[in-house]
Parts: sequence; C-alpha cells; structure tokens
Amino acid sequence: MLPLLAAAPAAAREIQLMMLGDSITAGYGLARGQGLPARLEAALRERGRQVRVIDAGVSGDTTAGGRARLDWALADRPDAVIVALGGNDGLRGIEPRASAANLAAILDALKRRNLPVMLAGMLAPPNLGADYGREFAATFTALAEARPEVVFYPFLLDGVAGQPALNQPDRIHPNEAGVAELVRRMLPAVESLLARVPQG
Repeated sequence: MLPLLAAAPAAAREIQLMMLGDSITAGYGLARGQGLPARLEAALRERGRQVRVIDAGVSGDTTAGGRARLDWALADRPDAVIVALGGNDGLRGIEPRASAANLAAILDALKRRNLPVMLAGMLAPPNLGADYGREFAATFTALAEARPEVVFYPFLLDGVAGQPALNQPDRIHPNEAGVAELVRRMLPAVESLLARVPQG
C-alpha cells in the first residue's frame, strides 16, 4: 500500500496593489525599475510578501485627472489601492475644496468596491502662502478622519522633500536615494494596508 502523501500547502495568493498617483508614482526622471512602485514591490518581496505593485501613475495628473481615469485604472483588478494624488493640485494652486471633492469621490468609489485604501497626504509649496498651505494639508487630514477604514500616511514625501541629496535637480522629484527613503518610511503603513486585504 502506498504511503499517504501530505498535501503541499497552497502557495500564497499574489496581492495586486495599485498605486494611483502622478509623476512621483510614475518615476519621473528615473531609470526603468527605479520608480516608487517597483522599489516598493521589491521591498515587500524582500519581506516575504507576494505583492505586485501596479504603477497607475501619470505625470502631471491632478486629483481631477485621477478621478476621471479611476474606472480605467481599476480594470487591473487590484486588491488594494494607494491614492497618492494632490501634488500637482498644490503646485497649481487649485482650490483645496475642489481637491477634497475629487479625492472624496475616489475614496468613496473604492469603498463601494470594498477595496482597502491608503491615502497618502501632500503638502503645498510654501510660495503659495501659509493660509493656503494649512487649508491644503487639512484637506487630507479631514478626509482620513471622516473615513476610519482608510489607512492614512500624512505626507508622501516625508523625509525627502527639501533634501537636495534625495531629489533630482528640479527639487521636486525624488532621485533613487530619495525613492529608497520613501519606501523605508512608507513600509509600515503599506503593511497595515495589506493586512486589510481578505485572504483566500
């Protein structure tokens, strides 16, 4: 009689994590494979997580642009989404209430699809004035406070903005070292997001 063979454990399902963003997500000025989605995926895999990070970044995109293309982006059928929009709204001085409305629409659409979400906040450039800066930053905080199901990462460029050694000559887009720092700082929040993805 043949001995019974123990069933091999099922391989962990690969999680599809979409990053909906602008040029920071799209890896502006960086070699292929050095952008934020690719480096985040590599860091997660180094931690033993089977995750594919989908690059849904479009350079120059605003919150309105992200809202307009959301359904198209979701055709990739992600299991979770990082919303990393708003930088271009701040650079253009767009009314914070308009940015808030666009982001709220994106977050609400993702909630209807039962997708876990991380919202990455953004700060406005200082040349637009302190009042605008406070209102702009408060947009992201208010959205997160109203949606406790959302993982909130207050500032996408935390630790990198304003650091010449971590940015390209335009002082806006992270270089390879800057992307590495973004990933290092974001990882705990991203892992909190992944913990909300249903298994099986």
